Amino acid sequence: MNLAVVLVSPKTPGNVGAAARAMLNMGASDLRIVAPRCDYLDPQAVAMAVHAADLLRGARVYATLREALADRDLSVGTSARIRADLPAPRHPGQLRPLVRGAAAPALVFGPEETGLINSDLEQCQVTVRIPTGDYASLNLAQAVLLVCYEFLQGVDEVPEHTRKTATREEMEATYGHLREVMHLIGYTDAVRARHTLRLWRSLLDRAQMSSGESRLFRGLLRQVQWKVGSVGVTPVSGPDFGSELDPVQEEDGPANH
Repeated sequence: MNLAVVLVSPKTPGNVGAAARAMLNMGASDLRIVAPRCDYLDPQAVAMAVHAADLLRGARVYATLREALADRDLSVGTSARIRADLPAPRHPGQLRPLVRGAAAPALVFGPEETGLINSDLEQCQVTVRIPTGDYASLNLAQAVLLVCYEFLQGVDEVPEHTRKTATREEMEATYGHLREVMHLIGYTDAVRARHTLRLWRSLLDRAQMSSGESRLFRGLLRQVQWKVGSVGVTPVSGPDFGSELDPVQEEDGPANH
Protein backbone atom coordinates (compact mmCIF):
# COMPACT_ATOMS: atom_id res chain seq x y z
CA MET A 1 0.00 0.00 0.00
CA ASN A 2 1.25 3.46 -0.92
CA LEU A 3 0.73 4.83 2.60
CA ALA A 4 2.25 8.12 3.77
CA VAL A 5 2.72 9.05 7.42
CA VAL A 6 2.54 12.79 8.03
CA LEU A 7 3.87 14.31 11.25
CA VAL A 8 2.67 17.87 11.84
CA SER A 9 5.09 20.12 13.77
CA PRO A 10 6.86 17.44 15.82
CA LYS A 11 8.79 18.90 18.74
CA THR A 12 11.18 16.16 19.91
CA PRO A 13 13.83 14.56 17.65
CA GLY A 14 13.61 11.25 19.50
CA ASN A 15 9.88 11.01 18.82
CA VAL A 16 10.43 11.48 15.09
CA GLY A 17 13.12 8.79 15.07
CA ALA A 18 10.94 6.40 17.06
CA ALA A 19 8.02 7.07 14.68
CA ALA A 20 10.26 6.15 11.73
CA ARG A 21 11.17 2.91 13.50
CA ALA A 22 7.49 2.16 14.08
CA MET A 23 6.76 2.77 10.40
CA LEU A 24 9.49 0.41 9.24
CA ASN A 25 8.18 -2.32 11.54
CA MET A 26 4.72 -2.03 9.96
CA GLY A 27 5.91 -1.78 6.36
CA ALA A 28 5.44 1.97 5.76
CA SER A 29 8.27 3.96 4.21
CA ASP A 30 6.90 7.38 3.14
CA LEU A 31 7.55 9.80 6.01
CA ARG A 32 6.46 13.42 5.60
CA ILE A 33 7.14 16.16 8.16
CA VAL A 34 5.25 19.46 8.23
CA ALA A 35 6.89 22.52 9.78
CA PRO A 36 9.13 20.62 12.22
CA ARG A 37 10.11 22.39 15.44
CA CYS A 38 13.24 20.30 15.85
CA ASP A 39 16.13 18.90 13.86
CA TYR A 40 14.64 15.59 12.79
CA LEU A 41 18.11 14.34 11.83
CA ASP A 42 19.52 15.10 15.28
CA PRO A 43 21.70 12.25 16.64
CA GLN A 44 18.94 11.43 19.14
CA ALA A 45 16.47 10.94 16.30
CA VAL A 46 18.86 8.73 14.35
CA ALA A 47 19.59 6.68 17.47
CA MET A 48 15.88 6.16 18.17
CA ALA A 49 15.25 5.20 14.55
CA VAL A 50 17.73 2.28 14.85
CA HIS A 51 17.48 0.38 11.52
CA ALA A 52 15.03 2.96 10.12
CA ALA A 53 17.73 5.65 9.89
CA ASP A 54 17.61 5.59 6.08
CA LEU A 55 13.81 6.03 6.18
CA LEU A 56 14.32 9.01 8.49
CA ARG A 57 16.94 10.57 6.22
CA GLY A 58 14.60 10.15 3.27
CA ALA A 59 11.75 12.05 4.93
CA ARG A 60 10.28 14.96 2.99
CA VAL A 61 9.69 18.29 4.72
CA TYR A 62 6.78 20.61 3.86
CA ALA A 63 5.83 24.09 4.99
CA THR A 64 2.10 23.31 5.20
CA LEU A 65 -0.15 20.30 5.64
CA ARG A 66 -1.90 21.12 2.38
CA GLU A 67 1.39 20.69 0.51
CA ALA A 68 2.11 17.41 2.28
CA LEU A 69 -1.30 16.01 1.30
CA ALA A 70 -1.43 17.41 -2.23
CA ASP A 71 -0.87 14.07 -4.02
CA ARG A 72 -2.90 11.95 -1.58
CA ASP A 73 -6.42 10.74 -2.41
CA LEU A 74 -7.40 10.01 1.21
CA SER A 75 -6.23 11.69 4.39
CA VAL A 76 -6.96 10.23 7.82
CA GLY A 77 -6.50 12.50 10.82
CA THR A 78 -5.92 11.20 14.34
CA SER A 79 -7.76 12.54 17.38
CA ALA A 80 -9.40 11.33 20.56
CA ARG A 81 -11.74 14.30 20.87
CA ILE A 82 -15.05 15.17 19.22
CA ARG A 83 -15.08 18.61 17.56
CA ALA A 84 -18.11 20.70 16.67
CA ASP A 85 -19.21 20.24 13.03
CA LEU A 86 -16.23 18.01 12.19
CA PRO A 87 -16.63 14.27 11.60
CA ALA A 88 -16.44 12.29 14.85
CA PRO A 89 -13.39 10.04 15.27
CA ARG A 90 -14.06 6.46 14.19
CA HIS A 91 -12.69 3.06 15.20
CA PRO A 92 -9.82 1.84 12.99
CA GLY A 93 -11.81 -1.24 11.99
CA GLN A 94 -14.53 0.96 10.51
CA LEU A 95 -12.03 2.82 8.35
CA ARG A 96 -9.87 -0.13 7.30
CA PRO A 97 -11.76 -0.89 4.04
CA LEU A 98 -11.68 2.80 3.09
CA VAL A 99 -7.93 3.11 3.70
CA ARG A 100 -7.06 -0.17 2.01
CA GLY A 101 -9.20 0.75 -0.98
CA ALA A 102 -7.43 4.08 -1.51
CA ALA A 103 -4.62 4.43 -4.04
CA ALA A 104 -2.58 6.96 -2.02
CA PRO A 105 -3.75 7.29 1.60
CA ALA A 106 -2.09 9.37 4.32
CA LEU A 107 -2.17 9.14 8.10
CA VAL A 108 -1.82 12.51 9.82
CA PHE A 109 -0.50 12.93 13.37
CA GLY A 110 -0.38 16.18 15.32
CA PRO A 111 2.18 17.78 17.64
CA GLU A 112 3.04 15.82 20.77
CA GLU A 113 1.52 18.23 23.27
CA THR A 114 -1.67 19.25 21.44
CA GLY A 115 -2.48 16.87 18.62
CA LEU A 116 -4.11 18.16 15.44
CA ILE A 117 -5.94 21.47 15.56
CA ASN A 118 -9.28 22.02 13.83
CA SER A 119 -7.82 23.58 10.69
CA ASP A 120 -5.66 20.45 10.24
CA LEU A 121 -8.61 18.11 10.71
CA GLU A 122 -10.61 20.10 8.15
CA GLN A 123 -8.15 18.80 5.56
CA CYS A 124 -8.77 15.18 6.53
CA GLN A 125 -11.78 13.33 5.14
CA VAL A 126 -12.04 11.07 8.15
CA THR A 127 -10.65 10.91 11.67
CA VAL A 128 -9.50 7.79 13.49
CA ARG A 129 -9.43 7.25 17.24
CA ILE A 130 -7.20 4.61 18.78
CA PRO A 131 -9.29 2.65 21.31
CA THR A 132 -7.78 3.12 24.76
CA GLY A 133 -8.82 3.02 28.38
CA ASP A 134 -10.07 6.12 30.18
CA TYR A 135 -6.54 7.55 30.08
CA ALA A 136 -5.93 8.39 26.40
CA SER A 137 -2.44 9.86 26.05
CA LEU A 138 -0.21 7.90 23.68
CA ASN A 139 3.33 8.79 22.75
CA LEU A 140 3.64 9.89 19.11
CA ALA A 141 5.58 6.78 18.09
CA GLN A 142 3.08 4.52 19.88
CA ALA A 143 0.24 6.14 17.96
CA VAL A 144 2.07 5.74 14.64
CA LEU A 145 2.78 2.08 15.42
CA LEU A 146 -0.81 1.24 16.35
CA VAL A 147 -2.50 3.05 13.47
CA CYS A 148 -0.04 1.71 10.89
CA TYR A 149 -0.62 -1.79 12.25
CA GLU A 150 -4.38 -1.43 11.92
CA PHE A 151 -4.18 -0.41 8.27
CA LEU A 152 -1.11 -2.30 7.04
CA GLN A 153 -0.86 -5.49 9.08
CA GLY A 154 -4.21 -5.83 10.81
CA VAL A 155 -5.90 -7.89 8.07
CA ASP A 156 -4.83 -10.18 5.25
CA GLU A 157 -7.51 -9.53 2.66
CA VAL A 158 -6.81 -7.31 -0.32
CA PRO A 159 -9.57 -5.09 -1.70
CA GLU A 160 -11.09 -6.38 -4.93
CA HIS A 161 -10.53 -3.06 -6.69
CA THR A 162 -9.10 0.36 -6.01
CA ARG A 163 -11.11 3.43 -7.02
CA LYS A 164 -8.97 6.41 -7.96
CA THR A 165 -10.36 9.43 -6.17
CA ALA A 166 -9.41 13.08 -6.51
CA THR A 167 -6.24 14.19 -4.77
CA ARG A 168 -6.46 16.39 -1.70
CA GLU A 169 -5.04 19.31 -3.71
CA GLU A 170 -7.86 18.91 -6.26
CA MET A 171 -10.42 18.85 -3.46
CA GLU A 172 -8.89 21.83 -1.64
CA ALA A 173 -9.09 23.77 -4.91
CA THR A 174 -12.72 22.68 -5.24
CA TYR A 175 -13.52 23.90 -1.72
CA GLY A 176 -11.82 27.22 -2.37
CA HIS A 177 -13.91 27.60 -5.53
CA LEU A 178 -17.08 26.66 -3.64
CA ARG A 179 -16.33 29.29 -0.99
CA GLU A 180 -16.03 31.96 -3.71
CA VAL A 181 -19.39 31.01 -5.20
CA MET A 182 -21.11 30.89 -1.81
CA HIS A 183 -20.00 34.48 -1.18
CA LEU A 184 -20.91 35.53 -4.71
CA ILE A 185 -24.53 34.35 -4.54
CA GLY A 186 -25.08 35.34 -0.90
CA TYR A 187 -25.38 31.75 0.31
CA THR A 188 -23.27 32.62 3.35
CA ASP A 189 -21.31 35.52 4.78
CA ALA A 190 -17.83 36.09 6.16
CA VAL A 191 -18.89 35.23 9.72
CA ARG A 192 -20.52 31.90 8.91
CA ALA A 193 -18.51 30.85 5.85
CA ARG A 194 -16.09 28.55 7.63
CA HIS A 195 -18.82 26.71 9.50
CA THR A 196 -20.88 26.30 6.32
CA LEU A 197 -17.90 25.11 4.31
CA ARG A 198 -17.14 22.48 6.95
CA LEU A 199 -20.60 21.03 6.39
CA TRP A 200 -20.03 20.94 2.63
CA ARG A 201 -16.58 19.38 3.13
CA SER A 202 -18.15 16.60 5.17
CA LEU A 203 -20.78 15.93 2.51
CA LEU A 204 -18.46 16.03 -0.50
CA ASP A 205 -15.66 14.08 1.16
CA ARG A 206 -18.10 11.25 1.84
CA ALA A 207 -18.83 11.18 -1.90
CA GLN A 208 -15.16 10.35 -2.65
CA MET A 209 -15.28 12.16 -5.96
CA SER A 210 -12.91 11.21 -8.76
CA SER A 211 -10.77 13.82 -10.51
CA GLY A 212 -13.31 13.95 -13.32
CA GLU A 213 -16.19 14.41 -10.91
CA SER A 214 -14.41 17.26 -9.12
CA ARG A 215 -13.89 18.96 -12.49
CA LEU A 216 -17.57 18.42 -13.30
CA PHE A 217 -18.58 20.05 -10.01
CA ARG A 218 -16.25 22.99 -10.61
CA GLY A 219 -17.71 23.36 -14.09
CA LEU A 220 -21.09 23.95 -12.45
CA LEU A 221 -19.52 26.52 -10.12
CA ARG A 222 -17.94 28.35 -13.07
CA GLN A 223 -21.31 28.42 -14.82
CA VAL A 224 -22.89 29.99 -11.73
CA GLN A 225 -20.14 32.62 -11.64
CA TRP A 226 -20.61 33.38 -15.34
CA LYS A 227 -24.40 33.58 -15.06
CA VAL A 228 -24.33 35.92 -12.08
CA GLY A 229 -21.81 38.15 -13.83
CA SER A 230 -23.65 38.14 -17.16
CA VAL A 231 -26.91 39.43 -15.71
CA GLY A 232 -25.20 41.96 -13.48
CA VAL A 233 -26.94 40.75 -10.34
CA THR A 234 -25.70 41.81 -6.93
CA PRO A 235 -26.97 38.99 -4.71
CA VAL A 236 -28.50 39.81 -1.36
CA SER A 237 -27.23 37.65 1.47
CA GLY A 238 -29.71 34.85 2.03
CA PRO A 239 -30.11 32.25 4.74
CA ASP A 240 -27.17 30.11 5.68
CA PHE A 241 -28.51 26.55 5.50
CA GLY A 242 -26.12 25.46 8.23
CA SER A 243 -27.11 28.25 10.60
CA GLU A 244 -29.84 26.27 12.32
CA LEU A 245 -27.24 23.94 13.78
CA ASP A 246 -25.65 24.64 17.12
CA PRO A 247 -23.24 27.58 16.94
CA VAL A 248 -19.59 26.62 16.92
CA GLN A 249 -16.35 28.22 17.94
CA GLU A 250 -14.42 29.25 14.85
CA GLU A 251 -11.15 29.44 16.73
CA ASP A 252 -8.84 26.48 16.31
CA GLY A 253 -8.46 24.70 19.59
CA PRO A 254 -5.88 22.16 20.74
CA ALA A 255 -6.56 18.49 20.27
CA ASN A 256 -5.92 15.77 22.78
CA HIS A 257 -4.20 12.62 21.55
